[in-house]
Amino acid sequence: MTEFQEKLRQQHEDSMHRELQALLATADKAEAEISRKDFDGFKKLFHRFLQVKGPAVDWAKINRPPEDSIQPYDRIKSKGLPDDIAACLNKLAVVKLNGGLGTSMGCKGPKSLISVRNENTFLDLTVQQIEHLNKAFKADVPLVLMNSFNTDEDTKKILQKYKHHKVKIHTFNQSRYTHTHTHTHTHTHTHMFHTRFLFKHQRTCTCFTCRYPRINKESLLPIATNIGMAGDNAEAWYPPGHGDVYASFQNSGLLDKLIGEGKEYIFVSNIDNLGATVDLFILNHLMSQPADKRCEFIMEVTDKTRADVKGGTLIQYENHLRLLEIAQVPKAHVDEFKSVTKFKIFNTNNLWISLPAMKRLQQKNSMDLEIIVNPKTLDGGLNVIQLETAVGAAIKSFDNALGVNVPRSRFLPVKTSSDLLLVMSNLYSLDAGSLTMSRMREFPTTPHVKLGSSFTKVQQFLARFESIPDMLELDHLTVSGDVTFGKNVSLKGTVIIIANHGDRIDIPAGAMLENKIVSGNLRILDH
Repeated sequence: MTEFQEKLRQQHEDSMHRELQALLATADKAEAEISRKDFDGFKKLFHRFLQVKGPAVDWAKINRPPEDSIQPYDRIKSKGLPDDIAACLNKLAVVKLNGGLGTSMGCKGPKSLISVRNENTFLDLTVQQIEHLNKAFKADVPLVLMNSFNTDEDTKKILQKYKHHKVKIHTFNQSRYTHTHTHTHTHTHTHMFHTRFLFKHQRTCTCFTCRYPRINKESLLPIATNIGMAGDNAEAWYPPGHGDVYASFQNSGLLDKLIGEGKEYIFVSNIDNLGATVDLFILNHLMSQPADKRCEFIMEVTDKTRADVKGGTLIQYENHLRLLEIAQVPKAHVDEFKSVTKFKIFNTNNLWISLPAMKRLQQKNSMDLEIIVNPKTLDGGLNVIQLETAVGAAIKSFDNALGVNVPRSRFLPVKTSSDLLLVMSNLYSLDAGSLTMSRMREFPTTPHVKLGSSFTKVQQFLARFESIPDMLELDHLTVSGDVTFGKNVSLKGTVIIIANHGDRIDIPAGAMLENKIVSGNLRILDH
């Protein structure tokens, strides 16, 4: 770094410090103390951001991972199930990343509360999965929900419905605010960093972490005018990304609490990935290793298709297994990164992480996660950036880290209404909260479904289907324009339905479309 660049960096840091101090001055005493902790974490991230100029990786140093560093799932599965399944399960906690809103699907509130199958939400299915494990094997696997300030309040309200289920639920919230709750028979213990644990009938635990300021892309200064969330200021803050899970676990006391309860590993995944269930074969692989060769981190990867070209991949970099995200790739190499021939796998974000190893790395402050610069354009047109870290980026810091190439069935995310149509259909059967591909489908792959903008919002989507079509023999479906489906429609092969602007197509009840292109105008009206 030249002398000029160093002075510029120092100027940016000084300006950021002054702006954050000015924001703290708008808060009351209690609020300012909590916010100061948040800002300390943000300033460390901002400092590292200023240190790194140019691409995050040297493309010439990228190599394919050694063969033994990514094992096929069948090899893991061949070792069989553990002799004592309950004993293994009792050393596990399940963590679901629950910070996202359902706005991209036209829903208010947490995405995890959207109904996806038989009136069950993502959260319902997760609780059912873990309750089934606990009952079937007489185990005690707790569920930990990592909320954000966007999802915490609504999630906590809904947790009451699970108080009679055989699942301990912990929640921790990436939020600046400490809330006080009163419940019958509730005991409150205050921990460092203004963290509060609330133990209820199902021993639900709530802890609060941080919220970071979005910064102007040009000035690199916060866009917030005060510490509040009202009005335009609502867009001024963001949850710091799921890489924050490590510091949050440590600072909240949840890491020590779980270790104290005998937990050795956590299984982390996105709550909208319906394929991310506890896998007993992977768990057995972790538990069966000798203590000195214990695998501290497993990342589940799966084969890339053209729909997954933006997904992060595993590489060998400076003798370490490392996660490479598209945001870190030099522009000249983005097309190469998207290639399904060179980079054949991608990260499902299903991760198995050793709790003692996490504690060791946190205590040494040696978990140096790469910063992801996430550009955003706000409603008013202002260009901002938010500095994030990814939970999977920590793989390089753990000993004996491993990738496991799992079947595609373990990656079933619901990001769009097209995904929702698939999981609501007869392609899948539901058992104890888990979705599995129907045995009646001849091919193990899922159909490629592309629904147009008229189906984007969940309410619009539901209004356009009197019932979900039979899709067991479907390969490809494209729907564009004003299209509705009657009851008991069957779709097979490749089906393309296009209603041009001003036209409408009503697919009649009982229709069977096989390898058909439907266009024009077809109205079916009640007599």
